Amino acid sequence: MTSVATRIDLLSGKPANLPGTPPASSTCSTDLATNPWDFAPTVSAGYGPGASQGDVVPAGSPAQPVIPEEYQHASAEELDRRIAAAKQALGDRVVVLGHFYQRDEIVKHADFLGDSFQLARAARSKPEAEAIVFCGVHFMAETADILSGDHQSVILPNLAAGCSMADMADEDSVEEAWEQLMGLLGETTADGRQTVVPVTYMNSSAALKAFCGRHGGIVCTSSNAATVLEWAFERGQRVLFFPDQHLGRNTAKAMGIPLEQMPMWNPRKDLGGSTAQELQDARVILWHGFCSVHRRFTVAQIDQARAEHPGVRVIVHPECPMPVVDAADENGSTDYIRKAIAAAEPGSTFAVGTEINMVNRLAEEHPEHTIFCLDPVICPCSTMYRIHPGYLAWVLEELVAGRVINQITVDPETARDAQVALERMLAALPR
Repeated sequence: MTSVATRIDLLSGKPANLPGTPPASSTCSTDLATNPWDFAPTVSAGYGPGASQGDVVPAGSPAQPVIPEEYQHASAEELDRRIAAAKQALGDRVVVLGHFYQRDEIVKHADFLGDSFQLARAARSKPEAEAIVFCGVHFMAETADILSGDHQSVILPNLAAGCSMADMADEDSVEEAWEQLMGLLGETTADGRQTVVPVTYMNSSAALKAFCGRHGGIVCTSSNAATVLEWAFERGQRVLFFPDQHLGRNTAKAMGIPLEQMPMWNPRKDLGGSTAQELQDARVILWHGFCSVHRRFTVAQIDQARAEHPGVRVIVHPECPMPVVDAADENGSTDYIRKAIAAAEPGSTFAVGTEINMVNRLAEEHPEHTIFCLDPVICPCSTMYRIHPGYLAWVLEELVAGRVINQITVDPETARDAQVALERMLAALPR
């Protein structure tokens, strides 16, 4: 295993690539994320080992204080016992939510396992629970706080578990984009429809969900993105889709919208880098954001999989770049991928383009198939890996002692507006 000193050297040096480009393979070993407390907030401006290491963490992002040493030095077996004992002691007073991308040592303790759409529903399904422990990333915990009851506390085991994609669209930049678009297009068309309907992916801050709630918009997930775009086009002439350009492009293209009607909005350029005419002709305006994990997948990887495994079935997540989605046999949300593999004839071979924890878990759950990840480097999500069993044991044992720590709270005004957009999302059922 790489030493702590070597891990810190990897983090403290300048990234070899530009922000957002795939990091060097040497930084992508899952061993690098074994002990997330090794990476102090001051060591690096990046997210730590994994696909998004080269992305910049915004100033003011939550930092996780070092947890007690007893949790750092405990064996995996001891942490497993302590988590189980704490959950048993708490009973129905706590519910643990786990995202598909979490490591297996966390997933085994989750009361609900799912994608962001499923977990948004699960967050409100246990009103008797006093605490919701969300094993995911920050924007997911914010959503749980918005949708849960006032009597419930939402806890994120590691406050540094953020999301580089969510950070690519901040409230000030979106407000500035909106002002420019309203100045160019006006607020309504001659027939009273909105000129622009804002749509934010679930992978965004509560503030941006609130922005959509205030401006007649909606939240989407990868499960219901097509349903959400249909909803938006019923109400408006065009869509501003943020922060993930790839989900927006792939979904709109599948609906028959030509690429020339999907200009990119770069927040660092006037009018997003497009001409006034391009924006007037647009149906979907795509924000310049992406997922660093899914951006690693390539057409060359698909070609290699087909060459080495004749008859392979290639399924990728719609956060992948358009050429990758086009080259694959299918694309869909994490839940779609899971269901497609479960329903396949025994003996099938799958090459999957999504986060490695989920791919490995699917391979273990379905020994009747051959299942492997498209990316040979196997680069994990930097921040999903920050939810280590040590953190989960810590927050649960604090709850047993009557203390709520690492609570995620969205202010009432933001929560009110964000809930409007989230309720619209929950009503827009996946196809």
